[in-house]
Amino acid sequence: MTYKKNIAEFIGTSFLLGTIVGSGIMSERLSAGIESLALLGNTIATGAILFVMITILAPVSGAHFNPAVSLVMRLRGNLNNVELSTYLLSQIAGSVFGTWVAHFMFDVSIIQFSSKIRTGSPIYIAEFVATFGLIFTILLGSRYSPRKVPALVGLYITGAYWFTSSTSFANPAVTFARTLTDTFSGINFSDLPFFILFQVLGGVSALTVCNLIENGRK
Repeated sequence: MTYKKNIAEFIGTSFLLGTIVGSGIMSERLSAGIESLALLGNTIATGAILFVMITILAPVSGAHFNPAVSLVMRLRGNLNNVELSTYLLSQIAGSVFGTWVAHFMFDVSIIQFSSKIRTGSPIYIAEFVATFGLIFTILLGSRYSPRKVPALVGLYITGAYWFTSSTSFANPAVTFARTLTDTFSGINFSDLPFFILFQVLGGVSALTVCNLIENGRK
């Protein structure tokens, strides 16, 4: 039933953002100002929670937790327009809720707006690459090794945190929610439009390439 899928998307995205923001706060507090250590803690926690949430919620909703993934699934015909709309609403609501819960748990102001600037062509291209790789991993992993998708996605994001200059947001809901935290993982709202634009372009490009690969194997 649709509402079960929406609940799954809300919960999964909430835990994802709670982990990104919460582990960012924890890592920054414990790293003694060493940013590489803070990023490492943030990375490991994010990859781990993706593995867990995808494993337990994929049978319910597909475990998208990401508007770019849902858009690609709509283009593939796996969702209809109503399902896409409710998925997007559930993901955005879950991302905001998860961010606010993380703030509450770490006793910081719940309502915040990020001042951290993440801008420039290299970073935008990094978001294209990050999202392309994520969608590429999901689509081909789902076809050729479906049981390994949770591990594949968790490991991909873990790696992409470090090989992309943007630290691999690769998710419009994540990006939006991170404008609402002025902590380690934040991003200024002014950078949001280009991040989302390049994420969508990366996702659609990955879909195109995957279609070529899959059609070529028939």
